Amino acid sequence: MSEFEGVEDTLFIPLTARITVSKNFPEYFFDQKALEMEDLIKDKKIDENSTQYSIIANVARSYNLDRMTEEFIDKHGKCNIVNLGVGLETSYYRIDGKNALFFEVDLPEVIELREKYFEPGLNEKFIKGDLFKLDWCNELDTTLPTLLIVAGVFQYFHEKDVPEFIENIKDIFENAELIFDAANRFGNIYCNFYVKRTGNKSARMYFYIDDVEKFAQKVNCQLIECRGFYNDALRMLDKKVGLYSRAAMRIADNRKNTMILHLKI
Repeated sequence: MSEFEGVEDTLFIPLTARITVSKNFPEYFFDQKALEMEDLIKDKKIDENSTQYSIIANVARSYNLDRMTEEFIDKHGKCNIVNLGVGLETSYYRIDGKNALFFEVDLPEVIELREKYFEPGLNEKFIKGDLFKLDWCNELDTTLPTLLIVAGVFQYFHEKDVPEFIENIKDIFENAELIFDAANRFGNIYCNFYVKRTGNKSARMYFYIDDVEKFAQKVNCQLIECRGFYNDALRMLDKKVGLYSRAAMRIADNRKNTMILHLKI
């Protein structure tokens, strides 16, 4: 049995996806650091229980978050990049960090696992903490432009939790933006089915967004962008992936089954 249970065990799903796509479609996405961690997933059988579409979905999220992070760094120069619920994400190694300061936040047992595989970079810091308790804010200069990244995390919390989190961080940061992935009601049903299919039956997803504009108004934030996952994936991979995968990607983007929200806090 894994030492990680429930929600924590899901951190191996995106790692598996990054490894698989790096091997099969490096022209779209390549993650050398993830490949170096392959022994972590050898006994989990996530890949064989995943469709090609679900594997690409996990990587498309990382691909787009990388691009959005790079845009933020290019715009602001010295800034904070804060990965909340970072898991085994290796974006630090994929992004040209320039003058940015990277903060990787997660529960103590997850950070301890990260530390087994890599040390923090020169401009990177690992922080043990609960993203909702906000103690991690004491570890960075909150007056700097700050990009908060929450990938594959909010879904596991309830509807009231996410607006409360956004409201609480408004009083802490002077100039902050938040990017996070979300699904609509239908996408949430599919994601729950997929996680169970990978062998994890105790990590249920609750939070979803059906009306993006209404959600932005509810949390009193400016909606900078609502981005689909697959525009570049469809263009770059085209017929290199199966017909079902291409159709599923187009439907997901058109119906906003999966999306990335970018808010000005």
